[in-house]
Formats: sequence, C-alpha cells, structure tokens
Amino acid sequence: MTTSDFTFYLPEDQVPSITAESNDFFNNYRLSSGCFLPVEDQKQPFHAADHFQLRQKTYHRIIRKLTGSKLPGREHAVSYLQHKYRRNLRAGTLRCSGHNIRFFLLFLQENGRLRLEDITRRDIEAYVEQEQDKGLAVQSVRTKLTSLYAFLNYLVKYDILPQEILERKIRLKLPESLPRAIVVEDIKALLAVVKNVRDRALILLLLRTGMRIGELLNLQVSDINLREMKICIYLGEKNAQGRVVYYCDDAKEALLAWLRIRVPQHRYLFYGHSGRPLSYSGARKIFQKYLKKTGLDSKGYSLHQLRHTFASELLNAGMRLEVLQQLLGHSSIEITRHYARLTDRTREVEYFHTMKLIEEGSGCESY
Repeated sequence: MTTSDFTFYLPEDQVPSITAESNDFFNNYRLSSGCFLPVEDQKQPFHAADHFQLRQKTYHRIIRKLTGSKLPGREHAVSYLQHKYRRNLRAGTLRCSGHNIRFFLLFLQENGRLRLEDITRRDIEAYVEQEQDKGLAVQSVRTKLTSLYAFLNYLVKYDILPQEILERKIRLKLPESLPRAIVVEDIKALLAVVKNVRDRALILLLLRTGMRIGELLNLQVSDINLREMKICIYLGEKNAQGRVVYYCDDAKEALLAWLRIRVPQHRYLFYGHSGRPLSYSGARKIFQKYLKKTGLDSKGYSLHQLRHTFASELLNAGMRLEVLQQLLGHSSIEITRHYARLTDRTREVEYFHTMKLIEEGSGCESY
C-alpha cells in the first residue's frame, strides 16, 4: 500500500491558502482573510499547565473519596497516594491506583475486616476470586492486582504489614493475544468513503503516525512542524515519556485541508464544544460511522487498530524493530516484538521456499 493510494484533494475554491515557511508554525498560520492566531495563547504546551491541573484535580478527587469514607486502612491509602503524587506520576496512574485500592478496602469492609493490618494472603486470594467472578478480563484483574501489590509493598516498607504478605505473590497468566491489524483492502474501502475534512485528517493521522488515540486528541496545533512533517508528543499517553512521530504525504494533505477550515483560535487540533479536546467517545463514533458506511462494522475494528496497522505495515516494509519501538513509544522492545510475531514475513518466505524444495525433491515421491 502506498501513500498515493489515498491522495486526497480539496477543491481550491472551498478553502483559503495556508503556508508554513519556517519551523515556527504559529508565525505562519495566516488565513487569506487576514486572521492570525496569537502566539501568546500557545506558549505553554500540554505537558506543563494542563498536566499539572489534571493531576491535581484527579488527586484531590480520590483523596476526598477516601477521607470521606470509613474504609479500613484509609489513612494508609491516603499516605500512599500522597507518596505517588509527590513522585509526579500521571493523572491516569493516580486514578487507577486510587480506584483499585479503594475497591480492595471496600472488599475488606464488606467481609468484616476492620483493620488493614490484619489481612492475610487468603484475603488477597478471595479478592481476586471475587473480581474474576464478576467476569472481568484477565488483564483487568491483573491490573487491579498490580496496583494492590504496589500498595502492599509500600505498607511493608514502612512496617505496617509483615514481609510475609509479599511472599508467593498471586500471578495471573495472560493469554498470548496478538495485535490485530486492519487488512489493506478494508483500509482502502474505509478511506474511500471518508470525505469529511476533519474526519479524514483524524483517521489518517492515527494511521500514519501510530499515535495512541489519547495522544492525538490532546494534540495542540503548536505541536505540529509542517516543514519537517513531524509531531512532538510532549507527554506519552501510557508512560509519560515524550517522543517525536512523523506523517507522510497523504496525511499531510488531509492535515492541511483541516487546518485551512478549522477555527484557528482553538489550540487543540481536534476540538469539541468550547474548544476542549474532542472526546474519545466522539472520535469513536466518527470511526464507527464510516465502518458502518463501508459494511465493515461487523468485523469489530476499533480506532486503536489503526495503530496496530501502522506498526504492521512498517515492519512488513522492513523497518527495524528498535526504530518502531521509538515511534510507538513503547518502554520495552518486548512489547514491540508482539508486532513482529504477527507480521514477520521472514518465516512465511522461508517456510514456502523450503516446502517448495521438499515438494520438488525425491522425498515427496513416496507420498
């Protein structure tokens, strides 16, 4: 599949011109009407003020829930979350830890445990069994268990719980599922029906950059370098590590078409009401609309699979695994290896080549 397969042209009479003659995009973001986007409104990117405010809001919400309850060990949970907050962990990490710990304390309360200090390994086992009985996915239960053990490790470190509680940890084996890419024919069919300028830019940027959905939705126009065709992600969605991603010609055409007609005063590239970032549910509805239009809705494709497709296509084209790891923002190359297991054509070529030799040889005549 080449970029020329999806070249998208917007009629010139529909949009004013836009240029980017330097790396400073905002100094060149001028529409033909003379409208200019003030640089002053864009000085502080997402990784600074927005990150701090979101963390603070999330942290205080969790603390209020804990302090306003009568859960056993709530004071230790508050102390632990204060410790995580001081380490400058992401809002999503704080939220996940806070919810998982609170649910465990609620489980203890419902089962008559009045003191967190009295829990045993059997209590942890019973909690895991309860979560499994709810029908949760193995990964969801494992995430809860990981949060719980991090909390227990903190309590052991400060002599609130004995070391024995961490012996013989409960470990859940995950099924070895492979990332699922969208087949080339379906990608072509999908892009053929996406005529809305904004929607096409959104889908093509996900497909050509490999960004996570949350990263794209939090993207600000100031993060885009039009001259070098790259995007700076100041805060990774999963690991809070920034990186640079790139986009190719068809995504560039779709992006420029959207930049020409979007409201320039909004700092987020894709925005909803009042200029706030487009919500995940809003992006999902956009994608589902086009899947239904092409008759692909029964295949269960998701927005995240555009990221899988990006990775698979680059590997099939010969990109080195360590380079793909950086583009995807994986903290470990082992995560990236999952894509290699799915897309590595070396095994396929070697198999059919060897099998052809076997079939042509005397060894197969006895069959």
